[in-house]
Amino acid sequence: MFKVRIHGRGGQGAVTAAEILAVAAFDEGKYAQAFPTYGSERTGAPVVAFCRIADTPIRIHEPITTPDALIVQDPTLIHQVKLFDGVSSHAFVLVNTSHRLDDLGLGDFVTEHPPDRMVTVPATELAREHLGRSLPNAALLGGFAALTGVVSLDSVVAAIRGRFGGPIGEGNARAAAAASEHVARVTGRATSG
Repeated sequence: MFKVRIHGRGGQGAVTAAEILAVAAFDEGKYAQAFPTYGSERTGAPVVAFCRIADTPIRIHEPITTPDALIVQDPTLIHQVKLFDGVSSHAFVLVNTSHRLDDLGLGDFVTEHPPDRMVTVPATELAREHLGRSLPNAALLGGFAALTGVVSLDSVVAAIRGRFGGPIGEGNARAAAAASEHVARVTGRATSG
């Protein structure tokens, strides 16, 4: 089972990202579940969403404490929330920022991670460019696909288009593809559909 934890703020689409990721996995013939936990339910409040992906039915429903992948939608959470609790040095970590990892003040956490497992992607900027809005969730899912290979970019894009129709779906799909290309370039991974 592959476990994903997504940290964001209310209004950034963390819950939607977990749901889209689950649909992408399901469309590839896998079992998947997605669910959130909320603090105070308001725009800007910290939100955590979870997604599990497996080849067999998923029977557990607890929050994910030891994720295989961590997605950070808002870098301002880094020093406000315990984002990295339970995250091993082998986990994939994707942070939405245009800054380098060394500039985030994470110290040993960065140096203990293999460089091809912990990357930044300017998802908010890519969303602004391709969607015209500062919603990083779809772009981060494209980056996730390139970083982990757990789901394909094609499945992520199809799930995005299934969730959002018309220009919003297309803009989000372009942002996801751009983030996938960015992560593939940074990690040296070949992009695949």
